[in-house]
Amino acid sequence: MSDLRALSLDGPFPALRRRGITTLQVNLGYRCNQRCLHCHVNAGPHRREAMSAETVDAVIELLRGGALRTLDLTGGAPELNPEFRRLVSAARELDVEVIDRCNLTVLFEPGQETLAAFLADQGVTLVASLPCYLEENVDRQRGKGVHGDSIRAIRMLNGLGYGTDERLRLNLAFNPIGPVLPPAQERLEADYRRELGDRFGIVFNRLFVITNMPIGRFGAVLNAKGQMDGYMRLLRASYSDANLDTLMCRDTVSVDWQGFLYDCDFNQMLRLPMLRDGGRAHISELRGGKGLDDALIATGDHCFGCTAGQGSSCGGALSTAQTR
Repeated sequence: MSDLRALSLDGPFPALRRRGITTLQVNLGYRCNQRCLHCHVNAGPHRREAMSAETVDAVIELLRGGALRTLDLTGGAPELNPEFRRLVSAARELDVEVIDRCNLTVLFEPGQETLAAFLADQGVTLVASLPCYLEENVDRQRGKGVHGDSIRAIRMLNGLGYGTDERLRLNLAFNPIGPVLPPAQERLEADYRRELGDRFGIVFNRLFVITNMPIGRFGAVLNAKGQMDGYMRLLRASYSDANLDTLMCRDTVSVDWQGFLYDCDFNQMLRLPMLRDGGRAHISELRGGKGLDDALIATGDHCFGCTAGQGSSCGGALSTAQTR
């Protein structure tokens, strides 16, 4: 049974406050070489929004303050931003961990021939999208031929030491197909290890299972199929207040491609601004992340996606609870 002690099925999401900031999640733009059905960003090859060199400079200046331990780069395909490599190099020089949320096939895009070697040389942690080990499911969600190219990319990364060298971490990311909760992370990770190892000789560090958020392209699909109400009922009915303490927004701030600040990447896509006096906050206004501790976090119904079942974050499940 879900724990509904703190919440009725039609009540608002519980109030949250930030503990502090250890991670800066930066969206470098919405351009992507893929167009996935579950994408909450509506990213694709036609998008042109991209973080400017000046805003990247502001990100680097904030990292110089020394309070932030992790830079989490996302998009779109963050690697397609011309400033990507400069930002990664600057962060690594400051001894900041860099996470690259990579769709794998970007490694084969024109002009990206040296990207894999650059990531390995910089010691970048990869979170690589692979929504299934089966070709049919991957290609249905992400596009024809994506499974084959993804397997080829992982093999290339394995050859550079990813998944075997302790400093080169390769984590895979799973999203369900359709309006359902993901299966238990530990069980699915074991399936991935067995199937990818036996079929392709692939190794990786961890599998992250991530709940699809009812916004963006996935939200539009739900609405078009008349499934939004049912999916929201599922998320609410599966709520667990045990997940509140480990939500990403408690210690992460999201930055959009223009440099404006949000409590999470999902709020960014909904244009739900950080709750601060004086209008929208910009990264150029931050000094070492000060002033954001104990701040009230902007929440909405979509937040139930992060607390349903075993919970969900960009780092996978929040608990070992089994989903239904």
